[in-house]
Amino acid sequence: MGKSLKPLFGIASSRDDLRGFPIEVKKIMGFALAQAQEGGKHVDAKPFKGFGGAGVLEVVENHSGNAYRAVYTVKFAQAVYVLHAFQKKSKWGIKTPTEQIELIQQRLKIARIDYERRIEKEEFSNE
Repeated sequence: MGKSLKPLFGIASSRDDLRGFPIEVKKIMGFALAQAQEGGKHVDAKPFKGFGGAGVLEVVENHSGNAYRAVYTVKFAQAVYVLHAFQKKSKWGIKTPTEQIELIQQRLKIARIDYERRIEKEEFSNE
């Protein structure tokens, strides 16, 4: 049998936002998230700067002149959380705007609370 997949959870609108991406972008982002669920790392996934290490990752995909980003965390042993998915609007540089970073920080806190609640309720199987 294959590896068991970690469940994938979205925080706030992140999964719906991801679903709104162009199909070509969704395929790449979906593949990256599937690899994370298997315990792997997509070739284009990079640590998200400012979050200390490789626990928060981002995948950036360019399509038709637009940059799309998905930010997710693999910090938790039994689950993967999508923290944010957005189209980068700024044309002046590659730096992520402060408000986006703050949103990701808030959503990481929410993910931690959700994960701890799920652990307490023993929602994850111990296969």
